[in-house]
Amino acid sequence: MIDMGSNRYGKSAIRLVRIQRDTTPHRIWDLTVSIALDGEFAASYRDGDNSDVIATDTMKNSAYALAKEHLTTSIEDYAIAVGRHFASQPKVQGADVFVEQHRWQPIGTSRDAFVREGSFTRTALARIGGDSLDVQAGIDGMSVMKTTRSAFAGFPRDRYTTLKETDDRVMATKVSARWEYERGAPIDFNATYDAVLATFLDTFADHDSASVQASIWIVGKAILERHAAVESISMSLPNLHHWTVDLSPFGLENDREIYVATTEPHGLIEATVRRSDLAAKRL
Repeated sequence: MIDMGSNRYGKSAIRLVRIQRDTTPHRIWDLTVSIALDGEFAASYRDGDNSDVIATDTMKNSAYALAKEHLTTSIEDYAIAVGRHFASQPKVQGADVFVEQHRWQPIGTSRDAFVREGSFTRTALARIGGDSLDVQAGIDGMSVMKTTRSAFAGFPRDRYTTLKETDDRVMATKVSARWEYERGAPIDFNATYDAVLATFLDTFADHDSASVQASIWIVGKAILERHAAVESISMSLPNLHHWTVDLSPFGLENDREIYVATTEPHGLIEATVRRSDLAAKRL
């Protein structure tokens, strides 16, 4: 017997800009929204029956219309409102709404002129299924570097190993991170996001790194210790290598001053730091 397995569908890359002119400076909400629905949609695949299928064009239009009322405080609150709207529809068992916020900064003291600030992107994910609500916040594409106090030594060696051990290297990465909030807790999403980001940067700047793996643990542990609303944080850190350039052919010394920066190939280190009782709380 042949039957449909798991399936989902939705609308991705919905571009949405809202401008609020009742503040000084004006506020720009520049978002990319993705919606995905789980539910009883097997008939649309198996039988060509679209009677339970919400058109993805309707999803796009709903994202625009719901922004009028709900895109006023945080992208998390907006994602929750959109997710609940679709989760309440017939045949829908769960809705995921992922939002990326592209930042604009005022130019000087202007109230109506802005420059795109593209150093990194704020993200939010609202996942609604039945009576459950899971909310994640995050950052994507944030480039950070330590010019000292970063090491990598003590790793196994074999005949294919050419990497030298070092107790002082450049460590650079482009951070992707998502942290999950406690279910049901009242959260000021904007204030908590700012606080978690500040902890991330402060800890990254202040710690001595034995490896990228160790940095993930140190930063993640600090975030969980300082922010009770955060239950776990997952990080993906590519190791963007900076190799010292051999200047000896030119009669010059290079004491960790001149590097060639590479993006490929790169190491990729990923991990989740979580509270030890998280699994029991999620049951």
